[in-house]
Amino acid sequence: MKKLNQKNNQMITESYLQTVFRRFKRHHLAAFSMVILAFLCGAALLAPIIAPYDPDAIVGTFSGAPCREFLLGTDQIGRDVLSRLLYAMRISLLVGIMATLISTVIGVVLGLIAGYFGGVADMIIMRFTDMVMSFPYILLVLVAAAIFKPGLWSIILILGFVDWPGIARLVRGNVLSLRETNFVKGNIVAGMPLRHILFSEILPNTVAPILVYATSVLALSMLDEAALSFLGMGVQPPTASLGNMLNGAQSLTVLTDQPWLWIPPGLLIVVLVIAINFVGDALRDALDPNSEKR
Repeated sequence: MKKLNQKNNQMITESYLQTVFRRFKRHHLAAFSMVILAFLCGAALLAPIIAPYDPDAIVGTFSGAPCREFLLGTDQIGRDVLSRLLYAMRISLLVGIMATLISTVIGVVLGLIAGYFGGVADMIIMRFTDMVMSFPYILLVLVAAAIFKPGLWSIILILGFVDWPGIARLVRGNVLSLRETNFVKGNIVAGMPLRHILFSEILPNTVAPILVYATSVLALSMLDEAALSFLGMGVQPPTASLGNMLNGAQSLTVLTDQPWLWIPPGLLIVVLVIAINFVGDALRDALDPNSEKR
């Protein structure tokens, strides 16, 4: 009984962030994924320092196999694959993070307005959200990519403006329930400004599900960028991205005889997406107040 009381006292005195961190650590795959993500993000940020060659410079033979000088070989025009891989990872992470930020901001703002004000505003926003979600997702992305000039920022904006409906619906649902709570009604009766109610009372209490959902958007945005760049509608050469590095794998010769050209970028995409999904699953459990009861 004494040990149980000590454990309860420790749980009472620890902060919310400490509780979340303790719950997160129980997910060993997520903790390992965080280490992998930190390593890969660090390698991407330090690419100008650790890359052995300029990613766009022709430094070796065409489609050279891995050797001591070129650890991952060279591509079809003699560029170092390892150097391009490091820079490509920067592009893919930038697209994923920026597209997620844009879609999250749009979704949060529209969800707050729809959930708090209700009525006509809710009807207009939700019907527009349903209309966007009714289109096949990949078809919508492909059409938008075909209309606008392919490039880095075009892809970021396209993905950012396509991925927001899910976040908007999530935030609206949370706001509808929070709007009926006593602390929000008390703020309304006290005459607190609308800005304070929305951004100081309601939004902090819906950050947890937003954060969890954003991890899935991040992984999806990176996959979409890779798919568009693979099809030639995303990041354009000579800028390296994981998607356009896979573009050469359309050739049967490359697939069978030159695996160093497609296995590293393909494997890197898989590792990044799986690691992000593991972290998202662990965050969902860590931020759930009922997880201790399971």
